Amino acid sequence: MPDEPLKSSPRAGAPGLRVIRGEGQRKQEPLASRDAVARVLMEAGADMLLRRISPARAQEIERKVDRVLDLFDRVDAAPVLMPVLKRHLDELEALMRETREVRAARR
Repeated sequence: MPDEPLKSSPRAGAPGLRVIRGEGQRKQEPLASRDAVARVLMEAGADMLLRRISPARAQEIERKVDRVLDLFDRVDAAPVLMPVLKRHLDELEALMRETREVRAARR
């Protein structure tokens, strides 16, 4: 039944939760889609709330993300703008790489 409460013990023979060791390394995805760029904005927001980056840096990231998302929309209508989008994506990736290095150094 869908309204049945979750049972605290796993069924006999059924696999339970298991931990996958990641060794603390996250693979950074390339910024090649709107979704990837949106995740950058969420990462920056979380980092700012956790005080891992300054509000000024978070605002800079937000400004660049807004510009890139606008360019994604404009490239749909005018593919000739693709080199401009690529340049801004590269700049955003460089900013995020620097931000992650600063954040890692603070730990």
